[in-house]
Amino acid sequence: MKKEIKLTKKYHLLFIVFLLITNYYSLSTASINDRVVAFVDNTAITLSEFEETYSKALKATPEITKEEVLNAMINRVLLLREAKKIRLEATTADELLKEYVDFRIKPFIKITEAEALDFYKKHSEDFKGKTFEAAREEIESYLTEAELNRLLKTHIEELRKKAYIRIQLN
Repeated sequence: MKKEIKLTKKYHLLFIVFLLITNYYSLSTASINDRVVAFVDNTAITLSEFEETYSKALKATPEITKEEVLNAMINRVLLLREAKKIRLEATTADELLKEYVDFRIKPFIKITEAEALDFYKKHSEDFKGKTFEAAREEIESYLTEAELNRLLKTHIEELRKKAYIRIQLN
């Protein structure tokens, strides 16, 4: 019985040595296929992630630049991190971002009737003869979206000021 245990330990040790040697060999002969193009605090954005995102962005918006895509990726990392800090949960990152914006930004948007009416008067030619009441929902939607973008941009600027961001894109 004791002899079996010694043999098992001996073979176990040999197996571990074999694994160490093969892992060392595979690590020493492996090539690096990816690199980091940006850091956001302790989160890395890799070249492969960037290239995939840039490729998708080009299909949707052909005039988009690499810098715009990388900045959007950095902003996404910052917003997702904030969403996780306040313990929001969702099944996908996109849903988590939407939930964060709905929770953190949208409650501060209030479009008054005076603002909507002022917009209608300044852009009445764009509504092709519609009355203010007929165009009101469209105007409020537009103004809400514009204010959301403004507040989100301000919020992201604040997050970027607090974060360590290092870009290494050539």
